Amino acid sequence: MDTTATAEKAVETKDTQSSLAASGNAAAIASNAVAAPTQIIATGEVKEELKEGTKQDSIQALWSNAQKHTHKEIWGVTLANPSTHVPSQIILQKYLNANDGDLTKAKEQLNNTLDWRAKLNPSELIEKKYAKDKFTGLGYITSYPDSSNTTPEAKEVFTWNIYGGVKDIQTTFGDLDAFIEWRVALMEMAMRELDLSNATKPISTDDDPYKIYQVHDYKGTSFFRSPPAVRSAAKRTVEVLAMAYPETLREKFFINVPALMGFMYGVMKLFVAPKTIKKFHPMSNGGALALEFSDSKVKGLGEKLPKEYGGKGDQLSIVGKQPMLE
Repeated sequence: MDTTATAEKAVETKDTQSSLAASGNAAAIASNAVAAPTQIIATGEVKEELKEGTKQDSIQALWSNAQKHTHKEIWGVTLANPSTHVPSQIILQKYLNANDGDLTKAKEQLNNTLDWRAKLNPSELIEKKYAKDKFTGLGYITSYPDSSNTTPEAKEVFTWNIYGGVKDIQTTFGDLDAFIEWRVALMEMAMRELDLSNATKPISTDDDPYKIYQVHDYKGTSFFRSPPAVRSAAKRTVEVLAMAYPETLREKFFINVPALMGFMYGVMKLFVAPKTIKKFHPMSNGGALALEFSDSKVKGLGEKLPKEYGGKGDQLSIVGKQPMLE
């Protein structure tokens, strides 16, 4: 409503109220008085509808962008029209969320992901076998569904990175391409556990149940030991996961770490964005991990974890899934 119309409405309201007061019609005055709040509520609803419309426009713009690529698969989902295909809406919304709604940046990241997936074909890496002497016991996937709800969103998925399992640093990290392939295979397995292909609940900026817990276990490692091969592998892994798996991290736990690392995380809070740092949790006692999930959507999640992490489940080496080894 423009300024002139608003002024005219105010005059009409004032004149009406004066006339009604003069006639002693109190009921009509009361009725007229509640009209303004109703109008405000309606205006708010219109703004929300416009905001939602803008989001949908951005999602459709990302879909149009994806259609330019010959490779349209992400995390086991072949992208389709997000207006009718919920799994595609979820994936494209994640790219928007990762870039705070900036469509240009979201398009760039989506392009990079599709190009990267076309070249590496991560879906095939799940079927590949990896060298036992390099990767046995280094990474696992566990999944914990809600016994009362079998929908994909009612599930918690974990990736476990067991750095103490590295027997020879050069053997594991020396071939960077081989390590990245194995690490991507582990991540792809975790994404499959989310079962996005069968998801029926769209996500929004604030509500996204399709995320993964990551646990990094440093038991048996030295905090100060970081050879060039390890640094290169860590740097490349971070780059790949940030680019190709946006908004998939729920929380990350660094467990069995030296007390000094806990101190350094306290210092990091002064420099790292709160949105990111709040997802990082350093813990010196890995046996207390099970206590961290009292607010999980899966009832009794902590008790379901492997016993070495404070739960009542079987050991991780028994219940965890690994990329295939030979």
